[in-house]
Amino acid sequence: MYQQFKSGWIEVICGCMFAGKTEELIRRIKVLQYAKKNILVIKPSIDNRYSDDEIASHSGYRVKSINVDNAYEILNHIKPDTEVVAIDEAQFFSKELIDVCETLADSGRRVMLAGLDRDFKGETFGIMPDLLTRAEFVTKLSAVCVKCGAPATRTQRLVNNKPASYNDPLVLIGGQDSYEPRCRHCHEIKDKPTLVLKKN
Repeated sequence: MYQQFKSGWIEVICGCMFAGKTEELIRRIKVLQYAKKNILVIKPSIDNRYSDDEIASHSGYRVKSINVDNAYEILNHIKPDTEVVAIDEAQFFSKELIDVCETLADSGRRVMLAGLDRDFKGETFGIMPDLLTRAEFVTKLSAVCVKCGAPATRTQRLVNNKPASYNDPLVLIGGQDSYEPRCRHCHEIKDKPTLVLKKN
């Protein structure tokens, strides 16, 4: 006998820059809008690269959004008929976003997040690992390495067209002028501590 599942879950779209994370989030939003779902779209105030009141993909797709300074502000915008909450650039939020997402999912709402799973150093980015482990559904996207054409899973930061240093500030808002997608083997970080394998 068919049994209707209970609504309320977390889904995360992750990957490196230029992998299409925001574009995929917008695609899901558009599908749900067509189905006449009541959707709240959120982005952190820190991300104003393309617009102050929209989430925007690098390819130009846009959806109206609300800017918030912290995760708890999201709860102020939730209404009784809010069915879906879509959050872009999740890596910029503090750990409070985890509690907010859990609360929203427990209340029967679909929570969709997009964010970078790795920072420019190739290390895990902020709260993303915790969100990934708590999510019911995870979509990991890759780009194409600009150096060799292999699947790109890392974000290369460039400073004056040269690889950034390991000790540079973690957050630097930018686009194609500052970042490009790279594979594991083409990703470069100056002064990054590394282990050396002994040769037998």
